[in-house]
Amino acid sequence: MKTLLSVDKLTKKFEHTLAVDDIGFEIGEGRCVALLGPNGAGKTTTIRMLTGLLQPTSGSIQFLGMRQNQDRREWIGYLPQTPAFYGWMTGREFLIFTGQLCGLSAKDSALRGEELLTRVGISSAGKRKISGYSGGMKQRLGLAQALIHRPKLLVLDEPVSALDPIGRREVMSLIAEIKSETTVLFSTHVLHDAEELCDDILIMREGCLAISGPLTSIREANRQSILSLELEGDNYSQQWLAGWLKRVPKDFKIISESSSGARIIVQDLHTARNALLKEIAEYEIRVAKLEVGYTTLEDLFLKVVTAP
Repeated sequence: MKTLLSVDKLTKKFEHTLAVDDIGFEIGEGRCVALLGPNGAGKTTTIRMLTGLLQPTSGSIQFLGMRQNQDRREWIGYLPQTPAFYGWMTGREFLIFTGQLCGLSAKDSALRGEELLTRVGISSAGKRKISGYSGGMKQRLGLAQALIHRPKLLVLDEPVSALDPIGRREVMSLIAEIKSETTVLFSTHVLHDAEELCDDILIMREGCLAISGPLTSIREANRQSILSLELEGDNYSQQWLAGWLKRVPKDFKIISESSSGARIIVQDLHTARNALLKEIAEYEIRVAKLEVGYTTLEDLFLKVVTAP
C-alpha cells in the first residue's frame, strides 16, 4: 500500500484544554478511512488541522510526493459538517466560483462544474438559486465543490448527519462511487456507514487515538461470539429470563440486558446456543427473536470508548 498522508505526534491545545493529544497515523492511497469517536473526542479538531484550518500546537502533517513548500490544501477537497453557501448564487455559479478559487480558469471551472452537477445528480437545478435547494441538494453541491479541483484526498466531516433517511442514503451512495476514484477520510457517528464504506478505521477517545488499522484485521482480532435473545414480553417469559441470567455459566459475559432480552458474549457459540434452545423448549418460552453471530463495529466502538 502506498502512503498518501502521514501524521506524526499531532497535538492541539486550546488554553487549558488538550483537544488532540500526540496522535499519529497513515492513510494509504486509494483507501476509504472512517474517523470515529464520541462527541468531544477530537475528530473535528483533527480534521481542521489536516485541512489547514487550524494550526497544530505541535506535530507534523505530510503528504508524500508533495513538492517542498507546496500548500497541502491543493491536494485536499473538504466538506465541513455544516457547509455554507451564497444563497443568491446558482449552483452552477457557485461551482465556477469555487473552481476559480482553486486555481482553475473560468472555462475549466465551468466545464468541470457541469460535469460534477451531473455526477452528483443535480444538473437540472444548476440554474436555480442555492437558497431554494433542499438539505440533500446542498450536501450534493458541497460534494461537487470539494471535488472541483480533483483532490487526492477528500475529507468529509459528518457528511450525512443533518439529512433525512432518503437524503442520507443518496449521499452515501455518492460517496461509495467517489471512493473508487480518490482517497476518502470521513468522520461519522453512524457506525453502520463506516462498516459499509470504509477500508480502515481510526477511533478517537478524549483526544487520543485509541485504535487504528484495517477494518477487517481489527474486526478479526476483536471478534467474539454473541447470543442475542429477545422475548415476547409476557410475565412468565420475563421471570424465566431474570432467573436464567442469574445462573448462566461463568464464561458468559452479559453486555446488555432488559426485562425482555439480553446480548451475551460466549466462548463456545455452538454449545451455548444448544443449551439455550433446550431451556427455551423445556420451559416453553415465547421467543420473539434469537440471533447468533459475532461482535460488530458498534460493540468494538463501545468497548474502546467506555474502557476505564
